[in-house]
Amino acid sequence: MLDRMKCLGLFRERITEEIVVATYSTATDWLAISDRPLNYFSFGAMGLASSHGLGLAIAHPGRRVLVFDGDGSLLMNLGALVTTTAVAPHNFVHIVWHNGTYEANGGHPLPSTSVRFADLALAAGYRKTMHISDMPTFESSLDAILSESGPLFVELIVEQGQLGPRSYADMYSAKRREAFRQALNPPSDGSRFAGPLQ
Repeated sequence: MLDRMKCLGLFRERITEEIVVATYSTATDWLAISDRPLNYFSFGAMGLASSHGLGLAIAHPGRRVLVFDGDGSLLMNLGALVTTTAVAPHNFVHIVWHNGTYEANGGHPLPSTSVRFADLALAAGYRKTMHISDMPTFESSLDAILSESGPLFVELIVEQGQLGPRSYADMYSAKRREAFRQALNPPSDGSRFAGPLQ
């Protein structure tokens, strides 16, 4: 199994101008190690992270969009897989962190521990899917994850993370939303928003 924090650390080293849409537990972990204006946090909308990411990918075809989704979240909206492939954005990467639990809600197990989300995505019509459960394979796949034409689906088999209290309040702050908006649509004079997010 993979360590989610180690994987996120490797993403942090490589990600530059990509939009990252993250939800629930992975969102708090990602924010802790990569606080950046181009993060979009999909908290309070369980199952809709990929839908939010799809809208951003359509609206900004020149930017790669990485969706950091949870297995429990995806189960809430499996129809999103078919919607994504109907549009088939080339810049869309759907990454599901599969730990077999509803981690953000206390670690309750999923109804089935044998489901392979990559197979579901392939059947739905994703251009390419990956099922990764070890670090050497993850490291060797990073180039493809960050560069290959989408829609791309990546299922990462990870250990369960922290089950203790997590704070989501800062993710939805008006300041973060404004920073995100400005990063997507910089002023016409070329200046960039550079204010602190704290």
